[in-house]
Amino acid sequence: KTFIGVMTFSKTTTYALRILTLMASNPDKMYTSINLNETLEIPKKYLQRLLTDLTRSGIIASIQGRNGGFVLSKKPNKITVASIVEAVEGLKDEVSCFFGFEKCALDKPCSMHNVWNETHHNILNLLKKTKLSDLKNQRLVD
Repeated sequence: KTFIGVMTFSKTTTYALRILTLMASNPDKMYTSINLNETLEIPKKYLQRLLTDLTRSGIIASIQGRNGGFVLSKKPNKITVASIVEAVEGLKDEVSCFFGFEKCALDKPCSMHNVWNETHHNILNLLKKTKLSDLKNQRLVD
């Protein structure tokens, strides 16, 4: 898991962030899946799925042909961490119960309901405000 501030991300999001921070370090460069696999050591099938998801979401573009590869389709300061998470895992706007219950009863919410609701919204806002360009100094790529 990747740790940024007080947040941890899943392996899927971590890999996506590693791919995109590498690409953001040289945004005009075309990256092949072979190059990304060798540089980042992400398993090939996992990498292919992530590249497909990131292409579908419009974060990267897939260029076909002999000299093809992948390139950022937007400037790094126009790509939010929220859009990256959304592209590879989905991002829930609705708050799940802190204690794991399927749903808090509105007339009798759990003891953590209000605190967790506010925290969840603060995290979403942080992800929406944080840009890929803000992560360039993070140690996501070895």
